Amino acid sequence: MGAAWIALGLSLKVALWATCIDLVLGVAVGWLLARVRFPGRDVLDALLTLPMVLPPTVLGYYLLVVIGRNGPLGRWLDAVFGINLIFTWQAAVIAAAVVAFPLVLKGARTAFETVDPQLEQAARVLGVRPFGVFLRVTLPLAWRGVLAGTLLAFARSLGEFGATLMVAGSIPGKTQTLSIAVYEAVQAGQDDTANLLVLVTSITCVTVLLLAGRLAPARRALP
Repeated sequence: MGAAWIALGLSLKVALWATCIDLVLGVAVGWLLARVRFPGRDVLDALLTLPMVLPPTVLGYYLLVVIGRNGPLGRWLDAVFGINLIFTWQAAVIAAAVVAFPLVLKGARTAFETVDPQLEQAARVLGVRPFGVFLRVTLPLAWRGVLAGTLLAFARSLGEFGATLMVAGSIPGKTQTLSIAVYEAVQAGQDDTANLLVLVTSITCVTVLLLAGRLAPARRALP
């Protein structure tokens, strides 16, 4: 039973780190796609949305190619810093962040697109710097959509399985996240542990989804 709570704690740590990474990158890229027109914008949006539709095992394979010991990033990290990401909790964070990133991106982009550009222009006319316009006008008006996407990304990160298993493995106490622990418990015939983990995961995800639903921008009533 103690191993189950260790897996829960590790899953929460991985999900929090992955969500923080996605929040920073998702808000930046979401604003870029919503406010700046440039060649290849639709292609970039499609590529960044791919993790929503690709099988997790495919994403895991791509991550192995990139951050594995023989991959370009993995080889560089190993040669310069002596860091090997594979089969570490940091690899689980990367996997969860990649899988959940489109949820933050889509939520942020949609929220930014609902902000009236004239309000931003008015702030610039009053002498507010561009970054100040973002912090004082754009983000406060779009925060509900951004936060809703962030909560969904947290729930997705908490339940990530396929890509995490491929790059981080299932090392109890080190890389065995909640979803992997459920799989291992079922395989070992530990029904009580599996039931507890499933219950905790379900309650957490339902709570997050309810919060995300309340924070999402209100829809206009149909005529």
